[in-house]
This record gives sequence, structure tokens and C-alpha cells, in this order.
Amino acid sequence: MMEGLPKDPILLLSVVNTKLRDFYPGLNELCRDLGVDKHELEKKLETAGYAYESSVNQFI
Repeated sequence: MMEGLPKDPILLLSVVNTKLRDFYPGLNELCRDLGVDKHELEKKLETAGYAYESSVNQFI
């Protein structure tokens, strides 16, 4: 479930990366706190050519 997050992958990328940078030490924490399915989020951003890189805590 990804309610409350943008449907557009590029806008989603911006929101998620900002939240990761400013509030969360990792993707698992962000997903747990926002009630987002991690695999669904990764798949959505993958369609735009982005993958999560834990070493920088961002989708790149």
C-alpha cells in the first residue's frame, strides 16, 4: 500500500529520497513508519530506473 505518496515515479523518488535523507536511517524504517510495502515501493521506483542503495540511503 502506498497511500499518501505520489503516484508519479519521479515525484515519488523526490519525496522518498528527501524523507530518507532527513528522517530515516534506512529504507526499512521509512517503510515501517509510513506503512508502505517495501517491495511495492522498490518496484515502482524500478520502473523509472532507480534502485535503493543502502550505502548512501537513497534511490539512485
